[in-house]
Amino acid sequence: MKREDKEKQVKELSDSFEKHDSFYLVDFIKMSVTQAVELRRIFRDNSYSFRVVKNRLALRALKEDFPEDLKTFFQGSTAIAFASQNPVGLARLIKDFSDRNKVLSVKAGMLEGQFLSSERFTEVAALSSREDLIAKVGNLMALPLIKLLWTWQAPLNSLGRLLSQLKTKK
Repeated sequence: MKREDKEKQVKELSDSFEKHDSFYLVDFIKMSVTQAVELRRIFRDNSYSFRVVKNRLALRALKEDFPEDLKTFFQGSTAIAFASQNPVGLARLIKDFSDRNKVLSVKAGMLEGQFLSSERFTEVAALSSREDLIAKVGNLMALPLIKLLWTWQAPLNSLGRLLSQLKTKK
């Protein structure tokens, strides 16, 4: 590979690291071409990007503010899965694909600027999506108001039933 090509790749990787605050380092040993094409299609359909990198070039592209722990995982075959939005969704996609095909393993990553070890990756993949969590919080906020409304309606309902029973007796 020519020096100009290497410099171009380092620049592209550096831009990707700056643009995305969440990414996962993935080991893709024994992945067939059809599996790789399927994985890239799944990522593209969900607005994620997947890139196989040379470790030395990726290390050059990493800025000084990235943790040293992360830099030690650039060994062997390495691909990077970038998430500009919804990093939990990306983690879930990687985990599902890995469970189905038994070819991917996550080495480490960065989750919204914080170092993420491979052990913590399974915890992140098990999280609910952002929309689900917002819906749960909204439900928790509305529940006391709903119960208050039921409390206010109870005497009226009882009065209505009482009047209905009196009407049927007469």
